[in-house]
Amino acid sequence: MKPVRTAADIPRPLRRTPLARLLEFHNCGRPLLTYGKAELLICMCMDNRKQLRLPDNFAYILRTGGGNIRFSEFKISYIVAIGGVRHIVLIGHDNCGMVNLASKRRAFVSGLVKNAGWTRKRALEHFLAYAPLFEIDDEIDFVLAEARRLNHKYPGVKVLPMFYRMSDKKLYLIKPV
Repeated sequence: MKPVRTAADIPRPLRRTPLARLLEFHNCGRPLLTYGKAELLICMCMDNRKQLRLPDNFAYILRTGGGNIRFSEFKISYIVAIGGVRHIVLIGHDNCGMVNLASKRRAFVSGLVKNAGWTRKRALEHFLAYAPLFEIDDEIDFVLAEARRLNHKYPGVKVLPMFYRMSDKKLYLIKPV
């Protein structure tokens, strides 16, 4: 992974794009500008430990478990078609709760029983029906595969995978651009 500490660390093909500005705002402390229209779609995990430093109106943000957008494609299409967005970033992160969901089965079921008032049977059926759809094996492999898939699906849109490290709260480029 490539750290981006200054604007000079941003690869040339990304410079002067909303993807570069995301890195500059979040990692480099670039002053926040005023935007009248979103330039970027950020797809990232719903994890509450991750907050990005962004100006208002700069980006649409789609947050889902594990950053899994497989069931959000209509929303993405809407943002591209109606919002006019031509750049998408997929952000994975370390210590993601959607990795190895099977190991969280007992806690998940117990939590729904205790917090939502569900029966154990209903909670277990819910887990068994949905966990396989949302579980990811590896955060980096997942975000790379999703970026490849979306670049193929939306050839006129630049889709870039990034990684958020919890330890320093910075965004990283996963592979050379």
